[in-house]
Amino acid sequence: MHWTASPLSSALGAVATQVSTGGSAKASATPARPKRPLIPAVLLKFVMALSGFVLVAYLVVHMIGNLQIFWGPTAINGYAEWLRTLLEPVLGWEGFVWVVRIALLASVIGHIWAATLLALRAKRARPVKYAAGNKVKGSYTTRTMRWGGVIVLLFVIYHILDLTVGVANPVGAHLKPYENITAGFAPDRWYVTLFYVIALLAIWFHLRHGLWSAIQTLGWNSNRREKTLKAIATVFSTVLIVGFLIVPISATFGWI
Repeated sequence: MHWTASPLSSALGAVATQVSTGGSAKASATPARPKRPLIPAVLLKFVMALSGFVLVAYLVVHMIGNLQIFWGPTAINGYAEWLRTLLEPVLGWEGFVWVVRIALLASVIGHIWAATLLALRAKRARPVKYAAGNKVKGSYTTRTMRWGGVIVLLFVIYHILDLTVGVANPVGAHLKPYENITAGFAPDRWYVTLFYVIALLAIWFHLRHGLWSAIQTLGWNSNRREKTLKAIATVFSTVLIVGFLIVPISATFGWI
């Protein structure tokens, strides 16, 4: 005799099976959603772009101020003192200089913070390594920006000790940039000039890539304008770095 299961027993059996398996079928059908980061990537990129803009603007003004050394000690020493008196009735002596320093410090910290978070997220989001073609390009860009950033940071620290604080400078006179520069880059201190050249070349790579990344982040890039925008980033970075390089090289070779 063959027994046929009733609809009720079949339904009870299905419920019992689902309870015994812990609802695994339903769990497997709906995978867990990845957690959203507390800080959106678009905000980090905005911090990168804004802090980078502040730093680039400072570099342009700083480079123009440095070139006054070719007009003699009176010009550049007077420029250094003028910066301390700028907005003096409101901010007091050196008040403007300290506002600039605080803005630069905040920009550097924000730039490093955003860049670090974006790099860590990109590494976690790429479980599969680059293909052969993209591996070279990706590794080159990563190494250039990473080590370039380290060299730039070391350069900034030494530059402050050398020409701002004066403890690493043979003269170290306050408000005497002409004397500090000519002594700091004297012919017998060629190794200091060489370090500045290497650091400024690292800044060139960092700046060129950073400008191009900012253009892409802001959505200004297109296939039609890509070559033009890359050329503008290259020319701008080159002019800026040459403007900085000419001062220590001229001091080393006795042109100033």
